[in-house]
Amino acid sequence: VHLVESGGDVVQPGGSLRLTCAASGFTFGDFDMDWFRQAPGKEPELVSAIEAGTGNVCYAPFANGRFTISKDDAKSTLYLELNNLKPEDTGQYLCVRANTTDGVPLSWGQGTQVTVSS
Repeated sequence: VHLVESGGDVVQPGGSLRLTCAASGFTFGDFDMDWFRQAPGKEPELVSAIEAGTGNVCYAPFANGRFTISKDDAKSTLYLELNNLKPEDTGQYLCVRANTTDGVPLSWGQGTQVTVSS
């Protein structure tokens, strides 16, 4: 299993980014996929998740209305659109393959760094 994130950058508050996770080594459409983020010195926290099959999505309260998760099963690619970024959104954003039954993370990418600073 390989999960490779990209798209992180340094942006000013209010800016936007599009993160991408290229997946391989498993049947992408058969698994729930998540985005987590981890700030320095903190535990990873769930940002958003998208269900296998239904495509149902959920967001952490801080992401609602600003972030959008999507995926392309044919390309085995997961996306996260980040808008109206705030300094507190700074962190490593990680792509995660999760168990469809209980949502437990199974595989983690290395992450892509998002820094929001003026």
